[in-house]
Amino acid sequence: MTLPSGRKTRGRPREDRRLSNDSHALPKPNQSLEKALGLLKSLSDHDGLTLTELSEKSALPPSTTHRLLSTLAGHDLVTVDEPSQKWSIGIEALRIGMAFQRRNNILLAGRPVMTDLMEATGETVNMAMLDGFEVVFVSQVECHEPIRAFFGIGQRRASHASGIGKALLAEMPAERIEPFLRGKSLARFTPATITDASALRAELETIRRRGWSIDDEEANAGMRCIAAPIFNAFGEARAGISLSGPSARLTPDRLPDLGLKVRAAADQITALIGGHLLT
Repeated sequence: MTLPSGRKTRGRPREDRRLSNDSHALPKPNQSLEKALGLLKSLSDHDGLTLTELSEKSALPPSTTHRLLSTLAGHDLVTVDEPSQKWSIGIEALRIGMAFQRRNNILLAGRPVMTDLMEATGETVNMAMLDGFEVVFVSQVECHEPIRAFFGIGQRRASHASGIGKALLAEMPAERIEPFLRGKSLARFTPATITDASALRAELETIRRRGWSIDDEEANAGMRCIAAPIFNAFGEARAGISLSGPSARLTPDRLPDLGLKVRAAADQITALIGGHLLT
């Protein structure tokens, strides 16, 4: 359709003809936006950073760092405490983050179940999802013990050394997991970490049959974790929940009973979100 002179169509930007021969080509990243997002990620890992500290962490000149922070502050994505001159995440970032929670009914449905599991066992309960082959923690209900497990929301862990990670890997199709097992070395975090691909395959088969997994001091010495997957309506392992605590409390004789409790809680969340396990 021909439009009157001077008017522009709305919707998607006009396709760059230079990319027309390659349907997989991506536009060049916006460098300023990349830098600003990097600052937000740095701030999310700390309670507050000065301009100098942010500049050093981001490898940006102080002037550039301040200009980007000023833009972010104009949208309430960051804020500065005048007495300490420390920058931190702003209230608008919380509102944006809550959109993720609204979109993921697993978080809303899972919270009461996680709380019940924490109260029944006396240990911290976590929920996490896979991002590639890393586990990202998205929710936590802490127990009341003075010595307890803690995983910050948004914190990442290697999946092969994580209870939730192994529970989700165990449900992953072979065509997805095999390139991962063949394509990279498995980092060692403790003497108990599984770093051999064949050993991990055997462990995942055991988890698949049993229905729950164990991180037996594989990520942190002295800490154990028991986990099980949560399935969506397509029978896909969408997330997982775990029970974590000191090995002195999560003793080997307790693991079978706790494993069944964790699996039952995961199955309850699966039912609440309309999911099911394909047979």
